[in-house]
Amino acid sequence: MADQQDFLGRFDAMSSKATATVIAHYSSSFTLASKLLSPKIRRDIEALYAMVRVADEVVDGAAAAAGCAPDAVAEILDNYERQVLLSLSVPFHTDPVIHAFGNTARKCGFEQAHIVAFFDSMRRDLSQTSYDPTQLDEYIYGSAEVIGLMCLKIFLQDSTASPQDRATMEHGARRLGAAFQKVNFLRDLAEDREGLGRSYLPVFTEEMRDEIVTDIREDLDAARLSIPLLPFGARTGVRAATDLYGCLVDNLESASLEDLKNGRIRVPSMKKASLATKAMWKEVFQK
Repeated sequence: MADQQDFLGRFDAMSSKATATVIAHYSSSFTLASKLLSPKIRRDIEALYAMVRVADEVVDGAAAAAGCAPDAVAEILDNYERQVLLSLSVPFHTDPVIHAFGNTARKCGFEQAHIVAFFDSMRRDLSQTSYDPTQLDEYIYGSAEVIGLMCLKIFLQDSTASPQDRATMEHGARRLGAAFQKVNFLRDLAEDREGLGRSYLPVFTEEMRDEIVTDIREDLDAARLSIPLLPFGARTGVRAATDLYGCLVDNLESASLEDLKNGRIRVPSMKKASLATKAMWKEVFQK
């Protein structure tokens, strides 16, 4: 008769494969960057990404497209948050994504407050259609900065760092998360406004675009300062993701306002591969 641990091991393995499928299905960029992480770190990042992705899909239209009324969508999100928070203390869940996330969250010491902040931002997407500067900062913190902090928990799970280095890395993690979110505001401008009825940014002008681009570059520069402090198994993937978004910023800056308002700016696959190769070169040969 099979040992109980064999049953759990198979379920754990299946759950990890499920989260890898989620990231591969929804994001070629993060899939590429995650492949540059050490296997252990990659599995945990995939678990975090999958949980976040499911919540995103609930608020961005998957539940509504299935025929759920707005009140039902809100209830689905609330119930999902309850199940995710429960996974911080309960070691088994029938949902593979939540099961894998819970394994990662307990092992890496995720903070409940960060998860709550994330779901608070997701909840805003169900009803809030415009943001003032303070509200936007709050939204970015919950939707992106806390994700960066949870990623850092994953990176440092087997490492020790001085309080000063940890503070530097936490600052870098928040700034990198903020940069990713601001880039997405620009590249998803058309989809957010026309498809989802949301306006994270006020009336859009070339001057405003340039201000946001400058802000993003400052975020990325701050994030790059913390990369050398990360464990080796995390550095290449983080550097590749940072450089990829730096390339996106260049493309967003050179695009016309008409292109930004009517399409989604992308980085070609060959360019992504080149950035990944350069990231590996920097970490392996230029240490």
